[in-house]
Amino acid sequence: MTTVDTAPVVGAAAGTPTAGSLVELRLDPAPTAMVWTEPGRPHDAVAVPSVRLAPGDLLVEVELATICGSDVHTTRGDRGAPTPLVLGHEQVGRVVAVGEEAVAVDGTPVVVGQRAVWSLTVSCGVCATCGRGLPQKCERVRKYGHERLETGWELSGGFATHVHVKAGTAVVPVADDLDAALLAPVSCGTATAVAALDAASAIVPLGGGVDVGAGAGAGAGAAAGAPVVVLVLGAGLIGLTVAALATDAGARVVVVDPDPARRALAARFGAVATADPVAAPGAAESVDRALEVAGGAPLVAVEASGAPSAVASALTRLGVGGVAVLVGSVFPAPAVAFDAESVVRRLVTVRGVHNYAPRHLVEAARFVERRHGAWPLAELVGDEVALADLDAGIDRAASAGAVRVGVRPARR
Repeated sequence: MTTVDTAPVVGAAAGTPTAGSLVELRLDPAPTAMVWTEPGRPHDAVAVPSVRLAPGDLLVEVELATICGSDVHTTRGDRGAPTPLVLGHEQVGRVVAVGEEAVAVDGTPVVVGQRAVWSLTVSCGVCATCGRGLPQKCERVRKYGHERLETGWELSGGFATHVHVKAGTAVVPVADDLDAALLAPVSCGTATAVAALDAASAIVPLGGGVDVGAGAGAGAGAAAGAPVVVLVLGAGLIGLTVAALATDAGARVVVVDPDPARRALAARFGAVATADPVAAPGAAESVDRALEVAGGAPLVAVEASGAPSAVASALTRLGVGGVAVLVGSVFPAPAVAFDAESVVRRLVTVRGVHNYAPRHLVEAARFVERRHGAWPLAELVGDEVALADLDAGIDRAASAGAVRVGVRPARR
């Protein structure tokens, strides 16, 4: 159990926005953050004995974090990152201290002891991009698990015992009685899956069932009564969650992945057929055969792997009026050929989804709370390591094993 002593900050400049409102927290034991510096070098454990909360800030004790694919890509050097930094952006925890006027995404006050998840991004709320309803791309955006370590925000990532949650973050209270393994992925993978189907549903409504976002029900889709075929490329956490969400919404889902174990898992997440992307056309495990089983050409394709061949498949296999939602291309990869004439003649829409808006995080949390008994969401986190063993956990996450590896701070 962490003991928190609070004291007003002495010397705050009169007339500043935080004058008299900064609170310094002294914690016993001191929070620990795992700091990454370069590929091939183990993380360093760094103690953070005090934290200053500004108005709207929170300090949350991490219950469980999960290792996202982007964490693996960063530590392997596949994509650039400012260093040193504290990685991790999928986690659930309990609030241990609250700055003045800290509120959840619905405007209600956040209280000590509350269990919560929070958004990947910190947004200003006042720039032109925020004003357009895209706070995840705020002109001054900051991202948990992606920022260079700095004095005053050392606890900026989920691979730590505590996270300093900044004002401008969407905070969503969650159920007390659910396993942490169900909730930790909500802050990235699950919310991104909701955002992907929201983007698709604005063009092709999936029909019936669960509302997957504000865009559901808009646009023109398949003929009345004909289930929409959704092609999902990549059976990681995002792809599997998309499969479950789309199935709940009344679609018929085909999941494509090279791993037989992931394809078997996809069937348990609602896929009516699965396919191996390298299977020969006409073979039993080919994409063509799987789409025949599902009912024909897809009107929605969600690309969740980032593989150039999968991006090309998402663009070329769509039926007339279909929409391709690209989610997985978040690291450098070879360019994909784009047949503009084919896109034009088939009236295809291409949408990119990067991160998500607060409403998607809310719906992701509610989906997990509502549907964890219907889908094997608890099995997505298949292994756990202690925070001190983070490097071993990242190695496991890089293998073809569990969809997610959990990181659990040791209880002291």
